[in-house]
Amino acid sequence: MAEWKPDQVLDAKGLSCPMPILKTKKLLKEMKPGQVLEIQSTDPGTRNDLPAFSSRSGDEYLGEEQREGFISFFLKKG
Repeated sequence: MAEWKPDQVLDAKGLSCPMPILKTKKLLKEMKPGQVLEIQSTDPGTRNDLPAFSSRSGDEYLGEEQREGFISFFLKKG
């Protein structure tokens, strides 16, 4: 189980690039600084895309956790 307690969960399973990032960006705009977003994705490209996105957006990439059938990624709103 992840060490981060998400404030919001984005189900991006089955979506291909760039949709997980676009949906992440939209949801982060609605969140408050310091809140944690969990992004659930099956797209292997998300592994590279989310850390790169967070370095540009000013949000903090906390890490990932392999789940059965998908990966959970965690970002902290900057």
